Amino acid sequence: MKKKNLSVIVDVYESRTELSPENNELIEKAINAGRNAYAPYSGFHVGAAVLLENGEIITGSNQENAAYPSGLCAERVAVFYAKAKYPEVAIRQLAVVAIKDGVVVETPASPCGACRQVLIEYEDQQGSPLSVILAGKEQTIVIPSSSDLLPLSFGSKELE
Repeated sequence: MKKKNLSVIVDVYESRTELSPENNELIEKAINAGRNAYAPYSGFHVGAAVLLENGEIITGSNQENAAYPSGLCAERVAVFYAKAKYPEVAIRQLAVVAIKDGVVVETPASPCGACRQVLIEYEDQQGSPLSVILAGKEQTIVIPSSSDLLPLSFGSKELE
């Protein structure tokens, strides 16, 4: 037996003033989308904003349902809409922000497993990195590739 170390290097910013204007714009759009979430059960509003290669920004918010788990996460709402509207355009970045009681949460929220799998699938399909921005009230984490979110992932290559 041998052991293998899996590690991920991410950029952690302690203030949004350290981020580029493009990243801050994406975060603001995610915050605005989160305020429109339908989250009457959890009270946990999540917004996502997708920056496409063509410069378009598509947003989405979580949509809950009393017949849990038939709702959708903000990340998948935004990504699915982006790929439905612009199927041939690569996704450059995704920003995710969570809001509780009307305030952006302190600690950045990370995508669930289903969202991670979807992000990896699109990253593989487009053949270029899909960067993920997780923004909290102060701290922001920038992950260079969605594949860093799910090491040892299962993808289309395993189906060949």
